[in-house]
Amino acid sequence: MKILIIGGNGHVGTRLTARLRELGHEVTAASRGNGVDALTGRGLGEAMENVDAVVDVLNTMEMDAAAVTAFFRGTTERVLAAEHSTGVRHHVLLSVVGADRALANGYYAGKVSQEDAVRDGDIPFTIVRATQFHDFVPTIADWLTVDGAVNAPRMKLQPVDVDDVVELLAEIAQGAPLNGTVDLAGPEVFTLDELLRSSLSLANDERPVVTVEGTALGADALDSLVPLGDHRSGKTRYPSSTSL
Repeated sequence: MKILIIGGNGHVGTRLTARLRELGHEVTAASRGNGVDALTGRGLGEAMENVDAVVDVLNTMEMDAAAVTAFFRGTTERVLAAEHSTGVRHHVLLSVVGADRALANGYYAGKVSQEDAVRDGDIPFTIVRATQFHDFVPTIADWLTVDGAVNAPRMKLQPVDVDDVVELLAEIAQGAPLNGTVDLAGPEVFTLDELLRSSLSLANDERPVVTVEGTALGADALDSLVPLGDHRSGKTRYPSSTSL
């Protein structure tokens, strides 16, 4: 197969490109560096010539809802238009489990808008929703730190290893479009406060973790960011002994 990775030089994209090449596919990692820019549309059509599937793992560091929505929806609409003009028959999108239940978070609101753009388009698709990555957990601790203490609620988190995400994306990209979603989570469920307490301890980080009421990361409820129905489970356990 010939596969194009949008965001191919990023955290997920580099791993996915390597994995699909290992599996024998012809893979192009699209980036500004090789003349493909999803922000402007430059080079998209040329990059998609004779492509069987496009996998969109493009990301942004923006957190403002308007900016994130403009980024994700704008790039997605340009990618879909190029797919339509070149005959691509499978669009694979990486999204987030529970994004539609955490709309107070600007990033998640943007991902929901991106999912809507994919569903509204005329390209057969599969949306892969993953929970928070293992290596994102320290960033959560930083976000929740106030005056040297980590203020974390007892909401549920089910972090997944990025390599497990890559394996599922590779599987989906090689298959037929589902025209639906697949949720992926790690094999263990934690409460956020205990997860951060254990993680900081393993890292010899002396910040105290204070259990607080409510939720975090824009979640509507304590279980907003974990799968609530059928889902795939990653194989890699988080390096912590504090699962539910």
